[in-house]
Amino acid sequence: MTQAKIGIIGGSGLYKMEALKDVEEVTVDTPFGSPSDALIVGTLEGTKVAFLARHGRNHHLSPSELPFRANIYAMKSLGVEYLISASAVGSLQAEAKPLDMVVPDQFIDRTKNRISTFFSEGIVAHIAFGDPVCPKLAGVLADAVDSLNLTDVNLHRGGTYVCMEGPAFSTKAESNLYRSWGATIIGMTNLPEAKLAREAEIAYATLALVTDYDCWHPDHDSVTVDMIIANLHRNATNAQKVIQETVKRLSANPPESEAHSALKYAILTPLDKAPTATKEKLGLILQKYL
Repeated sequence: MTQAKIGIIGGSGLYKMEALKDVEEVTVDTPFGSPSDALIVGTLEGTKVAFLARHGRNHHLSPSELPFRANIYAMKSLGVEYLISASAVGSLQAEAKPLDMVVPDQFIDRTKNRISTFFSEGIVAHIAFGDPVCPKLAGVLADAVDSLNLTDVNLHRGGTYVCMEGPAFSTKAESNLYRSWGATIIGMTNLPEAKLAREAEIAYATLALVTDYDCWHPDHDSVTVDMIIANLHRNATNAQKVIQETVKRLSANPPESEAHSALKYAILTPLDKAPTATKEKLGLILQKYL
């Protein structure tokens, strides 16, 4: 199977990468079912990358329906070591304006129905997750944004992403609660990805693309769907430029990431005592430790 060290997950508005060359569609079967769509493998800045439309290329999957385990497992099966997640978000702070980009360094989990671990059925593992994104990959991503001087885009390095269940947006009471916690942005997808990427020993970072202020903002009622869609399209165009620059920088100088050895001390079950079927199911993730 074609291999790619860099993976890209595209969120709302980002369903393909225009600059990809020598493109092939790769269908991956995983022990956790099918990913959101076929993975698109191609060359970007002379480097092989794998792209996946998180909600499917026709946006047919809601956040609660996403096959998170299959998506991350599929990336792992292609040899991905660095995963960039581009995601549309709402802003919880006045300074993070629509069209701005946030590279968060923390998450708060408000999901309810997501399976966010590969480990069960006789094998227990507890990853360290105090720093839920790879700081080195996040640094490369933020430096790429900075270097491009994008029109109307401010970069926010660091910040807290609230991951809510959805698909409905927040109530005003919830939105103000998250603001009181000091959270920066809100979305519906990235925390399960970050947890699973860490278990799969893939360095992970989020490029959060602000489309609108969450409903706390006094001018929120003047926000129209048309405005949000227009921001989605502009964000998608900007995101592709940022991802291209990030891939160029990663290819030239791939950083060592602690994520690449995240399972070293995380697995509590002696693997010689673990069920054979589970070891086979998780073979791709456990191969280093078997």
